Amino acid sequence: MSMENENINIIKEYPHWDIILPEAEGLAVQIISELSPSPDIEIACVLTDDAHIKKLNHQFRGKDKPTNVLSFPADEESMLGDIIISLDTLEREAIEQNKDLKSHFIHMLIHGMLHLLGYDHEEDADAQIMEAKEISILANMGIKNPYEEMAL
Repeated sequence: MSMENENINIIKEYPHWDIILPEAEGLAVQIISELSPSPDIEIACVLTDDAHIKKLNHQFRGKDKPTNVLSFPADEESMLGDIIISLDTLEREAIEQNKDLKSHFIHMLIHGMLHLLGYDHEEDADAQIMEAKEISILANMGIKNPYEEMAL
């Protein structure tokens, strides 16, 4: 399968992505392509650091701290939206939760895409639906349930 899609724009704002997880760009294109409702819809994925995502999290969510992933759905028919992922937070979480960094990145990318597709986890029932979808997609990729480890 070709990993080229002119409607998927991967923006690496943080050079450490090339050092720590060099396959991130290719994985992002592959996963976004597979989950996109149409190859004609534009999607941007920004691979960044804690400083940038903290500013966005504060500006748009009122939370003055970094986070792992943010999603910004678009108001245009031709664009699904933007996904922003912080390598710094992913690394920290992977270590704290004893997870493989690549698998954690894939999980957060899927999480971000599901938000763009209309899923959310504000209410418990919605969270269960979204988590089940994530678990299913990850299982199809050979990645174990990331929520099992957290339910200690």
